[in-house]
Amino acid sequence: MESESAQFRALLERMTQAICRGDGGAAAACFVPDGSYHDGFYGEFRGREAIREMVEKHFHANASDFTWALSDALSDGKLGYARYDFSYVSKIAGSEGKRIYFSGIAQVRLQNGLIARYGEVFDRGVALAQMDFEPARIAKSLKRWAGEERQGQK
Repeated sequence: MESESAQFRALLERMTQAICRGDGGAAAACFVPDGSYHDGFYGEFRGREAIREMVEKHFHANASDFTWALSDALSDGKLGYARYDFSYVSKIAGSEGKRIYFSGIAQVRLQNGLIARYGEVFDRGVALAQMDFEPARIAKSLKRWAGEERQGQK
């Protein structure tokens, strides 16, 4: 019988690889119907249709050529964590064509073998700095995210 950590890793691999290839429907199918994905840049998306749109209308509108490598995936069947290395090529004005790299940790709540809530922690400033954003723009974004953290909107 496959271990809970192995099942969790396989589920995350399905989700991340679907996102990398721009298949929002396949990514959303990894979630329970009312599941949520909290993205470190774009915020919270609830429900399979919202998650599909996030992949197709946010991720792939603003970036291409995604890579997403997982490591250290652990789960007890209800909660899982995994470390990841992520990169993409930016389509955002001023940073078009630049490959952006960062590492993070995913925290995943599971229900019936699917994702109930996906959340992540990474240093957003590292990504913004690689995109050559002006310091004032980076500071504005980080202050907004810090306010969300204070309010518990993780």
